Amino acid sequence: MSGGTEVAASRSDRPFDAGLWVERTALAWRRTALAVAVGSLAALRILPEILGSWAFIPTALGAGVAIVALGLTHRRYRRIHTILTRSESEQVALSGGALPALMAVVTVAGGVLALVAAVQLGGRLAL
Repeated sequence: MSGGTEVAASRSDRPFDAGLWVERTALAWRRTALAVAVGSLAALRILPEILGSWAFIPTALGAGVAIVALGLTHRRYRRIHTILTRSESEQVALSGGALPALMAVVTVAGGVLALVAAVQLGGRLAL
Protein backbone atom coordinates (compact mmCIF):
# COMPACT_ATOMS: atom_id res chain seq x y z
CA MET A 1 0.00 0.00 0.00
CA SER A 2 2.78 2.44 0.79
CA GLY A 3 4.29 1.80 -2.66
CA GLY A 4 1.31 3.55 -4.25
CA THR A 5 1.82 6.73 -2.27
CA GLU A 6 5.53 6.74 -3.10
CA VAL A 7 4.70 6.46 -6.78
CA ALA A 8 2.16 9.28 -6.51
CA ALA A 9 4.60 11.48 -4.60
CA SER A 10 7.40 10.89 -7.06
CA ARG A 11 5.05 11.48 -9.99
CA SER A 12 4.06 14.93 -8.71
CA ASP A 13 7.71 15.96 -8.37
CA ARG A 14 8.68 15.32 -11.97
CA PRO A 15 7.40 16.99 -15.16
CA PHE A 16 4.21 15.53 -16.59
CA ASP A 17 5.51 14.57 -20.02
CA ALA A 18 8.69 14.39 -22.04
CA GLY A 19 7.57 17.28 -24.28
CA LEU A 20 7.29 19.64 -21.30
CA TRP A 21 4.42 21.56 -22.89
CA VAL A 22 3.24 22.98 -19.57
CA GLU A 23 6.74 24.23 -18.78
CA ARG A 24 7.22 25.69 -22.27
CA THR A 25 3.94 27.57 -22.02
CA ALA A 26 4.85 28.96 -18.60
CA LEU A 27 8.23 30.10 -19.92
CA ALA A 28 6.59 31.80 -22.90
CA TRP A 29 4.27 33.74 -20.61
CA ARG A 30 7.22 34.70 -18.41
CA ARG A 31 9.04 36.04 -21.46
CA THR A 32 5.91 38.00 -22.40
CA ALA A 33 5.72 39.53 -18.93
CA LEU A 34 9.41 40.43 -19.13
CA ALA A 35 8.84 42.06 -22.52
CA VAL A 36 6.01 44.17 -21.07
CA ALA A 37 8.27 45.25 -18.20
CA VAL A 38 11.09 46.17 -20.58
CA GLY A 39 8.66 48.03 -22.84
CA SER A 40 7.42 49.99 -19.86
CA LEU A 41 10.95 50.96 -18.93
CA ALA A 42 11.68 51.96 -22.52
CA ALA A 43 8.55 54.12 -22.49
CA LEU A 44 9.90 55.87 -19.42
CA ARG A 45 12.86 57.04 -21.49
CA ILE A 46 10.68 58.41 -24.30
CA LEU A 47 7.42 59.61 -22.77
CA PRO A 48 8.65 62.26 -20.29
CA GLU A 49 9.43 64.55 -23.23
CA ILE A 50 5.78 64.40 -24.25
CA LEU A 51 3.81 63.71 -21.09
CA GLY A 52 6.08 65.21 -18.47
CA SER A 53 5.53 63.65 -15.06
CA TRP A 54 2.43 61.88 -16.40
CA ALA A 55 4.81 59.43 -18.10
CA PHE A 56 5.10 57.54 -14.83
CA ILE A 57 1.46 56.40 -15.09
CA PRO A 58 1.84 54.15 -18.18
CA THR A 59 5.19 52.95 -16.87
CA ALA A 60 3.70 51.99 -13.51
CA LEU A 61 0.72 50.36 -15.23
CA GLY A 62 3.02 48.34 -17.47
CA ALA A 63 5.12 47.21 -14.53
CA GLY A 64 1.97 46.29 -12.63
CA VAL A 65 0.66 44.29 -15.58
CA ALA A 66 3.99 42.47 -15.83
CA ILE A 67 3.82 41.52 -12.14
CA VAL A 68 0.19 40.39 -12.45
CA ALA A 69 1.07 38.36 -15.55
CA LEU A 70 3.92 36.65 -13.69
CA GLY A 71 1.59 35.82 -10.81
CA LEU A 72 -1.14 34.47 -13.10
CA THR A 73 1.42 32.47 -15.05
CA HIS A 74 2.80 30.84 -11.93
CA ARG A 75 -0.66 30.08 -10.58
CA ARG A 76 -1.78 28.60 -13.92
CA TYR A 77 1.36 26.46 -14.18
CA ARG A 78 0.98 25.05 -10.66
CA ARG A 79 -2.73 24.34 -11.21
CA ILE A 80 -2.26 22.52 -14.51
CA HIS A 81 0.81 20.65 -13.28
CA THR A 82 -1.10 19.47 -10.22
CA ILE A 83 -4.10 18.37 -12.28
CA LEU A 84 -1.94 16.47 -14.76
CA THR A 85 0.18 14.71 -12.17
CA ARG A 86 -2.73 13.73 -9.93
CA SER A 87 -5.17 12.51 -12.56
CA GLU A 88 -4.86 9.54 -14.82
CA SER A 89 -6.34 11.43 -17.76
CA GLU A 90 -4.22 13.54 -20.10
CA GLN A 91 -7.11 15.90 -20.83
CA VAL A 92 -7.26 19.12 -18.86
CA ALA A 93 -9.86 21.85 -18.95
CA LEU A 94 -8.41 24.96 -20.52
CA SER A 95 -7.80 27.99 -18.38
CA GLY A 96 -9.87 31.08 -18.81
CA GLY A 97 -8.74 33.74 -21.21
CA ALA A 98 -7.90 36.39 -18.60
CA LEU A 99 -4.16 36.37 -19.20
CA PRO A 100 -4.30 36.57 -23.03
CA ALA A 101 -7.02 39.24 -22.81
CA LEU A 102 -4.94 41.28 -20.36
CA MET A 103 -1.90 41.11 -22.61
CA ALA A 104 -3.96 42.02 -25.69
CA VAL A 105 -5.37 45.12 -23.99
CA VAL A 106 -1.92 46.17 -22.73
CA THR A 107 -0.39 45.65 -26.18
CA VAL A 108 -3.07 47.71 -27.94
CA ALA A 109 -2.86 50.47 -25.32
CA GLY A 110 0.94 50.51 -25.58
CA GLY A 111 0.74 50.69 -29.37
CA VAL A 112 -1.71 53.59 -29.27
CA LEU A 113 0.48 55.39 -26.74
CA ALA A 114 3.56 54.79 -28.91
CA LEU A 115 1.70 56.13 -31.96
CA VAL A 116 0.67 59.27 -30.09
CA ALA A 117 4.23 59.72 -28.84
CA ALA A 118 5.61 59.33 -32.37
CA VAL A 119 3.17 61.87 -33.79
CA GLN A 120 3.92 64.33 -31.00
CA LEU A 121 7.69 63.92 -31.36
CA GLY A 122 7.42 64.18 -35.14
CA GLY A 123 5.49 67.43 -34.80
CA ARG A 124 8.10 68.87 -32.47
CA LEU A 125 10.99 67.84 -34.71
CA ALA A 126 9.34 69.33 -37.83
CA LEU A 127 9.10 72.75 -36.21
